[in-house]
Amino acid sequence: MSTFKAIPTNVITGFLGVGKTTAILNLLKQKPEGERWAVLVNEFGEVGIDGSLLHGKDRVEQGIYIKEVPGGCMCCSAGMSMHIALNMLIARAKPHRLIIEPTGLGHPKEVLDILSSKHYRSIIDLRTTLTLVDARKIQTERYTSHQTFNQQLEIADVIVANKSDQYQASDFPALVEYIENKHSQTDQSIYQTSMGDIKQEWLTPPSSYVSDNHPTIPKETEQPFNNEPALPSCGYVSITNKGEGFYSQGWIFKNTFTFNRNKLQALLTGLNVERIKAVFITDQGIIAYNKADTVLTEIEVDEAFDSRIECIDLVNSAFDTLEQELLNCINS
Repeated sequence: MSTFKAIPTNVITGFLGVGKTTAILNLLKQKPEGERWAVLVNEFGEVGIDGSLLHGKDRVEQGIYIKEVPGGCMCCSAGMSMHIALNMLIARAKPHRLIIEPTGLGHPKEVLDILSSKHYRSIIDLRTTLTLVDARKIQTERYTSHQTFNQQLEIADVIVANKSDQYQASDFPALVEYIENKHSQTDQSIYQTSMGDIKQEWLTPPSSYVSDNHPTIPKETEQPFNNEPALPSCGYVSITNKGEGFYSQGWIFKNTFTFNRNKLQALLTGLNVERIKAVFITDQGIIAYNKADTVLTEIEVDEAFDSRIECIDLVNSAFDTLEQELLNCINS
């Protein structure tokens, strides 16, 4: 690695449903011609959805490389997954820029500690850390008392108040006041934006993060990680996870199942959970679903290897009848 030029690397973090994936998709559209960009995305749920949303048609031909680490914070519950995935991604892409999206329920300080460790000092050129936040959440004690929510704001070089088109006049000033009162950093930039419209120039300045922890990077093994279970004969599988006060349950369905789009839309619209991400092969094409703050959005995507959904909520009983309701949406 002695001849390897250190890679400008940005961490883009933020709590559940704030729009990180949309922001990264917008950034990828700004990638300079001829550059290779790599994205390492981490999800709380065991069923990876973001990879399906970020993997567009001909992505590699466009110089974009994606790798997922599902199953909770990639620095803790996933063991050495971040280390292995990061090395694999860098070796494959040889990127001009690296973007890392930790799970909204993960610990960004631990990610930054690894990236700034001696092991990666000659490989990673740590640049601006961006934290996306919905300013309306400042009014909700469930967010402001959550350690991860506050840590995401604390480590940010740039704070992006996303979804500003939905704010009341008092929301953004309340966020600014909260940050000034709660966090010690005085040189953070704060912007308002909508639909994850972040600017490439925000990525350029160096990171201000100073690690007080010096993690030992584990010795890499040949043991595989992040292997999804094989689908049984019934054609679908369910996987669960829990942590940070939340529960997740996800399903993967074989690609020969075709779902009724109208039934799916009705089911997901009425489903009362904290967060939904999904990609389904339907009778009206391949549709990606995203639900946050009770609002369901649908986007047509180019391709999918299978159908999959991940739901997150504060109580696991929220998923009790969902499997059968999803099966009822499959066209016979």
